[in-house]
Amino acid sequence: MIELDFSKGSGLIPAIAQDYKSGKVLMMAYINKESWDKSLETGEVHYWSRSRQELWHKGVQSGNVQKIKDVFVDCDNDTVLFKVEQIGGAACHTGFESCFYRKVDKNGGFTTEGERLFDPDKVYGKK
Repeated sequence: MIELDFSKGSGLIPAIAQDYKSGKVLMMAYINKESWDKSLETGEVHYWSRSRQELWHKGVQSGNVQKIKDVFVDCDNDTVLFKVEQIGGAACHTGFESCFYRKVDKNGGFTTEGERLFDPDKVYGKK
């Protein structure tokens, strides 16, 4: 079994989620040993929420879970790439397919790429 190096990032390492069919980068978050083990055990990605300081099963509230198809680890064992099937089509909590939906333009502003797939206020009960 591969041993990831969680020591460099104070127990956390970056984890990238990529759509296994299209290759589109969906999001980047962090994992710790607990979330890594849980992801491998369940076949669905679990992250570590830095803001809530708790294990985060991606999509458990929205239904937009990430089913693991493949896992790649970088050469230093300190970054993970999850190739996933994104259930529901949206990885971003804002309702977009990808968290990387804002394209920076030449003037330093940005344009929105893609369409919102769900209303986060309805899904998460926020106003």
